[in-house]
Amino acid sequence: MYLIVIAWMYVVLMMSVAEATHPSGTLLGALVTFVLYGVGPVALVIYLMRAPARRRAIKAREAAEHQARQSASVEPDGGSHAAGGLEPVAADTGVAPVRKEP
Repeated sequence: MYLIVIAWMYVVLMMSVAEATHPSGTLLGALVTFVLYGVGPVALVIYLMRAPARRRAIKAREAAEHQARQSASVEPDGGSHAAGGLEPVAADTGVAPVRKEP
């Protein structure tokens, strides 16, 4: 498909050269011919040709972000133990717990 774009730009360039070198032609006319027949349509065609690739790239980026969020939310603290722990706090510090006498 890019071969067609290159060939069309060559044709438009030759049209612009013919416009500029013709006895009744002007450089402004050659520039307008090049822009309106060449650069504008070719830019539009290339933009439209790249639309599916842009759409796939956006979907792939969103899927990667979603996958990253999913893998990050599985284990928020990174540990496998319960948050409070099962051991009493007093046993860890070596201080006996204080209780009321019955």
